[in-house]
Formats: sequence, C-alpha cells, structure tokens
Amino acid sequence: MRRWFILATGLIAQATTCSFLYGLPFLIPALQADHGLSLTSAGLLISAPLLGLLCALIAWGAAADRYGERTVMTIGLALTGALLLASLALPGFVLFGAGLMLAGACAASVNAASGRVVLGWFSARERGLAMGIRQTAQPVGVGIAAATLPPLADHFDFETAVALPAVLCLLSAALVWFVVVDPPRPPRTVSAAVSPYRGPRSTTLIRLHTASAMLVFPQFVSATFAVTYLVSSRGWNPVAAGQLVAVVQVVGAAGRILAGVWSDRAASRMRPMRLIAVFALATMVLWAVGDVLDSWLAIAALVAALIVTVTDNGLGFTATAELAGPFWAGRALGVQNTGQNVAAMAAAPLFGALITAFGYPAALLLAAVFPAAGAALTPVAGESAARVDAVEVEVRP
Repeated sequence: MRRWFILATGLIAQATTCSFLYGLPFLIPALQADHGLSLTSAGLLISAPLLGLLCALIAWGAAADRYGERTVMTIGLALTGALLLASLALPGFVLFGAGLMLAGACAASVNAASGRVVLGWFSARERGLAMGIRQTAQPVGVGIAAATLPPLADHFDFETAVALPAVLCLLSAALVWFVVVDPPRPPRTVSAAVSPYRGPRSTTLIRLHTASAMLVFPQFVSATFAVTYLVSSRGWNPVAAGQLVAVVQVVGAAGRILAGVWSDRAASRMRPMRLIAVFALATMVLWAVGDVLDSWLAIAALVAALIVTVTDNGLGFTATAELAGPFWAGRALGVQNTGQNVAAMAAAPLFGALITAFGYPAALLLAAVFPAAGAALTPVAGESAARVDAVEVEVRP
C-alpha cells in the first residue's frame, strides 16, 4: 500500500511543476492585452522555463541515480517555488524570463526522480498502469492552470496568476519530504553498471527518444494555442476557453491511465504508442480542415487533439526506464525528457510565428508531419529484445 501513497505524492509533485512549466501559455492573452507583447514574443517568454528544464534534466537524473529520489525532489521543488516568487520581483521581461528559466531548471528534478520511483516500486506487470497514473500529472497540472490562471489574471494581474504555482511547489516540497521513501535497489552487477547507450539497446533507446520528441509537437501545438485559437479565431471568452481546456485535460489524464493498462496487457509499450501517433496525425489534419471550412469540426478536432496527443507520454517514459534499468533510469529519463522539452520549447515560438505568417490551417498541416515521423520511428520490432525486465525489483511493502 505504501507504494501507492508514494506514487500519489509523486503525481502531486509533478502536477505542481507542470502547472508552472506548461500552464503559462494560458496567460498569453493577458501578456498581449496587459503588456502589449506579440504572439511570437509571448511564445518566447513562456518557453523560458522549458529552456531551463532541458538544460538540467540529465544532471538531475544523475543526482537521482546517486542520491535518491526523495532528496532530489524535495530540494528541486523548494528551489522552484522560491525562484519563481523571486522572479516576480525582477524588473523587465528579460530578467523575468531569466528567473523563469532558473525556476524551470530546478523543476527538472521532479521529472526524472518521480519517474524513477515508479520503476523502483512497481513490477513490469503494474508499471504501465503506475506510470500512466504518474503521467496524468501533466494534464492534471495543465488543467489546474487552465482553470485558475486565466481567472486570476483577469481579476487581479499576470503576476498574481504566476504566484499560484510557486506556492504549490513549496507545499509539494514539504509533502515529498514527509511521504516519499526511496525504493530498494537490486545488487549492482557489472552488466547493470554499463551504459545502455553503449550496447545493443542503444539503437532502440535512441529511436524511442526521437519518436517521443516528434510526438511532443502536436501535443504542444494544441495545448499552447488552444485558448488563443478559441479566443482569436472563434470569439470565445478567455475564461470559458480555459475552462473547456481544463475539463478536456481530465479526459486526457484518464487516457494516459488507459494507455498504461493497455500496454501492460499487450506486454508492449511501443505498439500502443505507434497507434496513438497515427491518431494524433489525424487530429491535426481534421483541425486544419475544420478551420478552413469554418466548421464545428475544428473545435471537435482540437478537443480530440488535446486528449489523444497526451496519451503516449507515459508509454515512452515506461519503456525508457525499462530499457535503461535501475542504475541508469534517472539519466535515461533525463535524456528522454530533454528531447521532449527541446521539442516543446521549439513548438511555441515556431508555430506562433507560422500561425502569424500563414494562419492556422497551414501551421496545423505542418504539425501533422511530426506524428507521422513519430509513428515511423517508434521501435516496435526492437522492443521485446531490448527490455530489461530481468533487473526489475519486485517490492510488495
């Protein structure tokens, strides 16, 4: 039973950092209205935390491998909250962006360490479900941000809205310290200590990392511009648009759990991941067609994209941890997260500029190319031969 409480705490910790890392796009209308920023400039600003995140992920993963999950998550969460609050006192958007970048670098601690906890406390038969639950943290965090940040910015100001996730991170740091217990590890062997990037698993891992990064583009195009699209192209109120996205995030969270259960029963992470990539491709195309036709299809496809494009994430993380093994999981998850966040950081300014220059339909059709590449790269054939279930820890506290 203890492992489920630890999983729940990891989920809460990840959700609070996600409300900051991925919730800032919901404040783009406030940045445009209150501070006069263009869509491209606002996209660059809200990408600053992701720049910090990707610079620190592998280092935090190595720290989790060496010092344990509890210490790493507690320190990282406390620093994230403190730096985010401090950044609000900095003058000008350049310094504010630098503060956001440092806070994002500290938030990276949770991404690697909380996933590593799942690898340690759950066996392969439950790991897809457990990681699926853990990965609901992102849509849950985004849902919290969608439901709270636009109203706070509307009734108070941008700075008040940003302070909320900072306070949540500080509270989560205390919760992690009191609840999380580092999982036991199997005896270190010579073969287990060898880097998985130097053996026969290296090609499978690299293809997995690349495919996962490709699948980030439709996810972040839909998440980043959902509220902006509904407000600017469909005439919605920003609060109503945020509420819709918040509700849809709940369905997306359930989709991650179902995808995890599906992978456990199929004894494969990659086959479900490839099918989800195909569905993500379809949602991008239908959204573009619906916008051209000025049809309800655009909103329906946007909702479908918000759900479908988040469901693969847990599968990629679970497969990465299994392929890397318990002594390299933190670093491998750091590499996995780095690739995904490079894509996420690029998505907002790139597609902000494309939408400004060419409109939504052309940008969405370009976004559809990425899940097509992800489907082709997903290493279905090499998965079963490369998995490292032999080194899993069976724990039943």
